[in-house]
Amino acid sequence: MDELEIIQYQQVHGLSVFANTMTYRAPHFHKDWELLWVLDAPLTVTYLQRNYVVQPGEVVLFSPNMTHELRQKEVCTFLCLQISPTAFATATTISTDDISLKNNLTPADYEWVRRTMLDIANAYFTRSDFYELYCFGQCGLLLHRLLTNLPYRIMSAEEAASTDRQNARLLRLIQFVDSNFTHKIKLSDFAKQEGCSVSYLSHFIKNTMNQTFQEYVNSVRFNHACKLIAAGHDSMLSISMESGFSDYRYFSRAFQAAYGMTPAEYSRKSHQVVPEDSIQGHSSHSEEQLLTRGQSLYVLKWFQAQLAGDNSDSP
Repeated sequence: MDELEIIQYQQVHGLSVFANTMTYRAPHFHKDWELLWVLDAPLTVTYLQRNYVVQPGEVVLFSPNMTHELRQKEVCTFLCLQISPTAFATATTISTDDISLKNNLTPADYEWVRRTMLDIANAYFTRSDFYELYCFGQCGLLLHRLLTNLPYRIMSAEEAASTDRQNARLLRLIQFVDSNFTHKIKLSDFAKQEGCSVSYLSHFIKNTMNQTFQEYVNSVRFNHACKLIAAGHDSMLSISMESGFSDYRYFSRAFQAAYGMTPAEYSRKSHQVVPEDSIQGHSSHSEEQLLTRGQSLYVLKWFQAQLAGDNSDSP
């Protein structure tokens, strides 16, 4: 499973399941189908040049190899299932452009999808005898229910190859920013590295990430600053300099515009207790914690309660 930040999760026959708390996940992609169920706070998702606001209780679906970015001003908890299409040969070249399941499934099918996600997650984390077989079988049924009810398209070999080239360039861009964001960074330098024009790359970044190059660089710098603040660094001037901002006044104004508060106000709010056995996820520019197996089993109870509550409100 390849992502922009390259992370490996434990897999069962091409399945990864994890619970997560986050405020930001940097742009990334992977080769899996990804089902994401939001628990407790609206989550803003950027996908295929569109911004979606996913409300608590909603499940969305990301197609393989499609770049997406997740952000939320407050901590958001979600459950994620990643299913490798290589485990199901007929799903390897299929893509859907609409991430919303609620808008494309009947209420009965939507409830079945969420209940099946919980069943898979419970089996995955409790690990009773032959749970791998159960998870693998349920994943096949889950993909079948989704792909027979969602609008989809079959990618040609040429389109798949083009997507691979695009993702490879995007990965190089992310690595370029990761290596250079702490000092002056120019898109023209990356253009020289890639052998193409600045104009072409500007359109490429806007089309794939739904933001400009400078907006992405600033988001990396802001998230680095947030981590330094949360780690207890006292000097806001040194934080701004270490994050790539040469002018503290600009950093403070831009930070307030992005987060709705000054860096000092963020510092007072950022001392949240993070479980010591949580797992740091993704790149240093994501703000998230992958929950342990024990924590995940506890959080699943809240998803079960949410599902039961939604059903009790149904007509």
